[in-house]
Amino acid sequence: MAQDARPLVEGKYLEYLDKPLVREENTICYGDMNDKCILILEIMSFKTVNGKEVPKDIFIQVIDSKDPTKIIKQGKKDGLYDAFSIGLVWLDMALKSAQ
Repeated sequence: MAQDARPLVEGKYLEYLDKPLVREENTICYGDMNDKCILILEIMSFKTVNGKEVPKDIFIQVIDSKDPTKIIKQGKKDGLYDAFSIGLVWLDMALKSAQ
């Protein structure tokens, strides 16, 4: 049985709960590309708090890691903490249902 494993990208990445967490500009990707799906957080707007810009509106997507056009679940939250929290729950549910 052939295993569909992709080679690891060289370099070090921030990990959270043993999965890569990568940010490029206003997009945050969380999850292992060898899993069935991953979490994408898109920062849509910012607000100023104590003189610092912090993410405000976050678009959340759980997508198929093999076919990024296939959206499993999506939504929007106010604040990065809430968006990441609900995104983790959605990702966990999607990964469990894919088994």
